[in-house]
Amino acid sequence: MPHARNDTINWLPNHYYHLYNRGARQLTIFHKRDNYIFVLKKFQEITQKYDLSMIAYVLMPNHYHLLVRQNGEVKAGLLPQMTFNSYAKAYNHVFEHSGTIFQGRFEARVVTDDAHLRHLCRYIHANPVKDGFVTRPEQWIYSNYLEWIGRRPGTLFDGQFLVDYFESVAAYREFVDDYVMSMEESKTLGYLRRFDG
Repeated sequence: MPHARNDTINWLPNHYYHLYNRGARQLTIFHKRDNYIFVLKKFQEITQKYDLSMIAYVLMPNHYHLLVRQNGEVKAGLLPQMTFNSYAKAYNHVFEHSGTIFQGRFEARVVTDDAHLRHLCRYIHANPVKDGFVTRPEQWIYSNYLEWIGRRPGTLFDGQFLVDYFESVAAYREFVDDYVMSMEESKTLGYLRRFDG
């Protein structure tokens, strides 16, 4: 799907949006647990206040991915805008940093295809595995994968979405596991190709 500038996106009710950004110059934006908790509390506050549904999220040390459903007229883009403006101010104060901590404005894509929507969920939840931080998605606590698979209660999760798109927790786990396995196979093949000359 093509990238679109945030000011050209059609922000529409009952649509899904992939919202993401990374630290400027690969800057680490989350240094400790409190940093992640600050952002998660903001997500909770803003999604409840503005009728947005968090479908999937992952917070990584130097970037984030969100999949958000806009339920009403309030733009889904308000979530990263409000959250990370607030976080940047706190970050700059605590870490005595000046200037931007992000690589420009967040990126946004509207997701209109069900297959892409389903894949995006597992892409987000498997991101910590892809980046080599853990070997299993459930080992990374700064995503809502644990809510998806019933291992942690939480409000940043839409159980009905799981049922509508994946039928069951077991089906979703298998969907994610297949993706993780395919990533591992790709890495192994890449490693072996280097020695084939």
